[in-house]
Amino acid sequence: MPPSSLEQPTKEQLKAWDRRLVWHAFTQMAEYEPLILVRGEGCRLFDIDGHEYIDGTSSLWCNVHGHRHPRIDAAIRRQLDEVAHVTLLGASNPTTIRLARRLVDIAPEGLEHVFFSDDGATAVEVALKMAFQYWRQRSDPRPQKTCYLALGEAYHGDTLGSVSVGGVERFHAMFKPLLFECLRVPPPDLYRMPPGVTRDNATCYYLAQLEEVLAQHHERIAAMVVEPLVQAAAGMIVHPPGYLRGVRDLTRKYGVLLIADEVAVGMGRTGRMFACEHEGVSPDLLCLAKGLTGGYLPLAATLATEEIWNAFLGTYAESKTFFHGHTYGGNPLGAAAALATLEVFDEEKTLENLPPKIARLGEHLDRIRRLPPVGDCRQCGLIGAVELVRDRATKEPFPWAEKRGWQVCDHARREGVLLRPLGNVIVIFPPLSITLDELDRICTAVERGIQQMTK
Repeated sequence: MPPSSLEQPTKEQLKAWDRRLVWHAFTQMAEYEPLILVRGEGCRLFDIDGHEYIDGTSSLWCNVHGHRHPRIDAAIRRQLDEVAHVTLLGASNPTTIRLARRLVDIAPEGLEHVFFSDDGATAVEVALKMAFQYWRQRSDPRPQKTCYLALGEAYHGDTLGSVSVGGVERFHAMFKPLLFECLRVPPPDLYRMPPGVTRDNATCYYLAQLEEVLAQHHERIAAMVVEPLVQAAAGMIVHPPGYLRGVRDLTRKYGVLLIADEVAVGMGRTGRMFACEHEGVSPDLLCLAKGLTGGYLPLAATLATEEIWNAFLGTYAESKTFFHGHTYGGNPLGAAAALATLEVFDEEKTLENLPPKIARLGEHLDRIRRLPPVGDCRQCGLIGAVELVRDRATKEPFPWAEKRGWQVCDHARREGVLLRPLGNVIVIFPPLSITLDELDRICTAVERGIQQMTK
C-alpha cells in the first residue's frame, strides 16, 4: 500500500517507484538500477544511501559553479519573495529584462535581441523557425529557402525540428518519417579522417566539402546549424582550428544564416564565455541553455541579429508576429539564477581560473591515451573525452552492445565519481568550479576503470 500523505516513503519504496513509475530519459528501463541523489554540495552529490560522488558530468553538462552555490541560492530565494512566474506573452518582468540586457552585453557582436524558452532543444527549435520565417518576411523575400544544412553526427535536441537537423542515427532513425529535409556534410573529425587528410590540411578539406554543398544548394538553404568547436553528443568531436571561422565566412558568402548551438559548449566550457569567441565569429542566431542558469533551472535563450528582428516587425494585421512561445519561457526564477550565475563568473573570476584546470586535464589525458584500448583522447577547454577501440591500428570500435563505456563508468562510480559515457567514449565534463584534487580523482578513476575493463 502507498503511504498516506502524512507519511514519508522508505528508501525501498522510493527505489521501487523509481523503477516502476519514473520513465528515465535515454535509459533502458528493463535494466535500470536506481541512483537516487538527494543532496548536492559544491562539486559533490550524495545519494539516498549516503554515498558521496564527484559530479564528473556537471549533472549532464549544465552545472557551472557547483551545487548549492550561496550566491545563486540567495538570488532564487529573493525572487521567490517577489513573483515565481509571469508570462512573456505580452507581459514581462524586471529580472527577465535585466537578463536580456546582460546577455546582449556579453554576446558576440550583432546579437541584440533575446527570445527565451525552456531548454536546449527549444532554443534550437526557435532558431530554426525564426530562420524559416525570416526568409519569407524580409524586404526581398526568398521563400524557396526551406531546408537546412548540418553536420553528420550532429545532435541539437529531441524536438522534431531539432531532431531533423540532428544526425545521430542511433537516437533518431526511428523518427525519420516525421522529419523535414536537412542536407548534411561530414563532421570535421580529426580522429577518423579520410585517406590523404592530415591534421595540417583537415580544415581546408572539410571546408571545401562544405563549400561544394553551399555552392550547389545555397538558394534553398535557410540556415546552417553547428555546435562551435565541439560536437558534444557525437562523442566530443573536436573540430580543427579555423573550421568555425571558415563556416561563418562561407555561410555569409552564400547568403545562408548561421545558427550557433552553444547549449553544451557555451557558458565558459571551452575557456571563454562563448565558443564562438575563440575564432571571432558572430552567428546570426545563438542558442544557449544548460549552464545558463548554472545548472539550476530550465531556461534557454535564442539571440538574434537586428536584421532578423526587423523582418518580424509590422502591424497586427500583417501577421508578421513570431507565433511561437513557451509557458515558462523567461521564467523569473530561472532568470534570477542566470543573472546570479553571470555575476559569479565575474566575482570568482571563473574564466581566469580555468587555465590550470585545463592544463591538468590535458596532462591526465596524455597519460590515459597510452592505455592499449584507448584510440583517442580529445580536449577543448574543460571538456575531455576518451574513446575506447577494439583495434588501435584500424580504429575499429567495440560493439555497442558490449557497453565498454558503461563498464568504465561503473568502476568510476565505485570510486566515488559519477560519469556517463557516449557509447565507447568516456566523457569528462566537470563543473568549472572543480578543484585540481577533484579533477585528479575523476581522471584516476577513469584510468583505473579502463585498466579494469581490459582485464
